[in-house]
Amino acid sequence: MASSGGGAAAARMDPEAATELARKGVTLLLLDVPQHTVLGLDTQVFSVGPRFRGIKMVPPGPHFLHYCSPSRHGNEFAPTVGFFLTTHPSQVVVRRWHAQEERLVTLSEEEEIRYSEAVKRFEFDDQLGPYNLDSFGDWKQLSSYLSQSVIERLEPIGGEITIALEASWMDRAPQTDMERRLMEQLREDKFAKKAPAQPERRGCYYTTIPASVKHRNISADELTLLNLDRTSLLETVLAKSYQGQEDLLLGELQFSFIAFMMGQSLEAFMQWKALVSLLLSCSEAPLHTRTQMFVK
Repeated sequence: MASSGGGAAAARMDPEAATELARKGVTLLLLDVPQHTVLGLDTQVFSVGPRFRGIKMVPPGPHFLHYCSPSRHGNEFAPTVGFFLTTHPSQVVVRRWHAQEERLVTLSEEEEIRYSEAVKRFEFDDQLGPYNLDSFGDWKQLSSYLSQSVIERLEPIGGEITIALEASWMDRAPQTDMERRLMEQLREDKFAKKAPAQPERRGCYYTTIPASVKHRNISADELTLLNLDRTSLLETVLAKSYQGQEDLLLGELQFSFIAFMMGQSLEAFMQWKALVSLLLSCSEAPLHTRTQMFVK
């Protein structure tokens, strides 16, 4: 397995420390992933080799697994698919590649237990690439407010985030000329046509962020002031959508940024942009009412 960062940190460990990390760390067992698939975990990206069976020594906590499968000739790639994971010490996460659907799927409980036991006996150890601990600090900063409750609140049905299923959402979203051209390309993409039709909602459950402050029975000057400093709108959004908890808003900001940057989701980009625009449009909040949140 080739990688952008490799396992340099793991390679420098003495054998006892490496064995201990392998026992307490999380293992992602990813079966039958086609060679040349581009697969990433958090900020790390790998090109799958012929003996690849997954990633070991993964620190417990939230992670984002993302991948894009190659065409038969390896010169084209399908849109990225990604999903969030909340992992625990010594956990083994098992997925298998579904050749027809070109995605990772879960196994039956019986199969998962069998493979998990095999991983704990180190039967797959020489086919597992080590998590690059040198880049873990960067990921911790990106995901510091990404709790299991935040993930469960926002993730779509089925957990998978992919631009291939976002065309209908973009039809309802405000669009620039560039975004319209991009969506036309997506509709014409042969990989997008292969995406299965799903009757249920497929998008993430993001919070609706109003683009402007709207109030009745106030003067035009007062309304203008409220839109120049949107602190009151921030307070309304925090109270109605986040139970007044700043960390939930920051968690959604991180969730959408990761889904956009690693998962290449346009829906996530629009949500991240809406949240950043709201925060940067506040004058009173960072200096007085919500100083601690802006410091975070």
